[in-house]
Amino acid sequence: MTAQTKLHIVRYFIELSYNGTLYSGWQEQPNAPTVQAALNKAFSILLHKTVFVVGAGRTDAGVHARFFVAHLEVDEVIEEIDFLIYKLNRLLHKSIAIHKIYLVEPKKNARFSAVSRTYKYFINKTKDPFTCEFAIRVYPLPDVQRMNEACSVLLEYTDFTSFTKSHTETKTNNCKLMYASWEDEGNQLIFTITANRFLRNMVRAIVGTMISVGQGKISIDELRQIIESKNRCNAGASVPGRGLFLWDVKYEENLQELHSHTGVLPPEYEATETK
Repeated sequence: MTAQTKLHIVRYFIELSYNGTLYSGWQEQPNAPTVQAALNKAFSILLHKTVFVVGAGRTDAGVHARFFVAHLEVDEVIEEIDFLIYKLNRLLHKSIAIHKIYLVEPKKNARFSAVSRTYKYFINKTKDPFTCEFAIRVYPLPDVQRMNEACSVLLEYTDFTSFTKSHTETKTNNCKLMYASWEDEGNQLIFTITANRFLRNMVRAIVGTMISVGQGKISIDELRQIIESKNRCNAGASVPGRGLFLWDVKYEENLQELHSHTGVLPPEYEATETK
């Protein structure tokens, strides 16, 4: 048969942030509000076609994102992107904000092209009515020096089975940790952790275990034993999601923003003919 049409699948990256309080996590699921479901609905309404948004990761229920990246695919160039962002932000709940949408090379993937993710967890040292919804309080306050000793131990390992839920769909529980540290800043203790990937519930389980180390309930040697046991039951309790933020996502290289203001695709997109 002769060629009939030329079909392009055009990929856009979306930069956004969200307050996760109202949501049962990022990933769409039946009978529960999620960030992904809200975005799918909003984009589908405004683009007049079914749209499925793919995220850089999957935050748990109640977890926030200061910076999040997702991508979507459509079959034509989106014109007037700034106006689309404006309409999306009017349509979406105030807890979700779209910051940028831009055309990228077709091989770029919000999830698989990312090389690292950074999370932060916040503990308030005293009661604060302005940050209490985004932090937790614990008593007694954990010792930051001891928790940083625990961070050094974490960085020696790659298998974090002890800090994830059992029977998940992941093929491996290995993660490459790049950074882990606690800082005492003003009225808050702030934990920052960076890795190539994270397991389900991993950061909240690590924070809960580190708090126990900082309170003297778990020794550094016992922390090693917990990690090496590869048994979630041996680690500390998971802390609440409200204190956790996905803080940053990094990619192999600076994402090249491809410009197409004329409706004509840039050369990175080659036409494929349907037979």
